[in-house]
Amino acid sequence: MNPYLKQYQQTEVQTASPEKLLIMLYDGAIQFLNKAKVGIANKNIEEIHNNIIGAQKIISEFMNTLDIKVGGEVAQNLYNLYEYLHYRLVQANIKKDADMVDEVLTHLKDLKKTWEEAIRIAAREKIRDEEETEEENSVKTA
Repeated sequence: MNPYLKQYQQTEVQTASPEKLLIMLYDGAIQFLNKAKVGIANKNIEEIHNNIIGAQKIISEFMNTLDIKVGGEVAQNLYNLYEYLHYRLVQANIKKDADMVDEVLTHLKDLKKTWEEAIRIAAREKIRDEEETEEENSVKTA
C-alpha cells in the first residue's frame, strides 16, 4: 500500500467522530465480504478466509461495544443479530458459500443505511436544539 495513502487513512480514523467510525467499520466489513466473494469465485482459500475473518472481527467489535444495560431490548436485539451474522460467517468460511456471505452482506448494508439515517436525524435534532437555545438566550438578554 502507498505509504501516503496509509498515513491518510490513519489520520482519517484518528480524527473521525464516533458516528463516522461506525460507518467506516460497516464499510470495512462490506468490503471484506465483497473480497471474500471474489475469493470464492476464484477458489482462493486464503483470500476467502482472510476477508471473512476481517469481517468477523468488525462484527465482534460491534458486539463488544454494545451496552445492553443502557440500550436495553434494542441493544440486546442488535447483539443477537450480530451474533447470528458472526455465526453465518463462520459457516460461510467453512463451506466457502457465497450465498451465506450475501446474506450477511444484505444485513450489513441495511444496518449501515439505518445507522446513517439515525445519525442524520440526530444531527438535525442537535441543530434544532441549538437554535432553540440561542433563541431562548437572545430573548433573555433582550
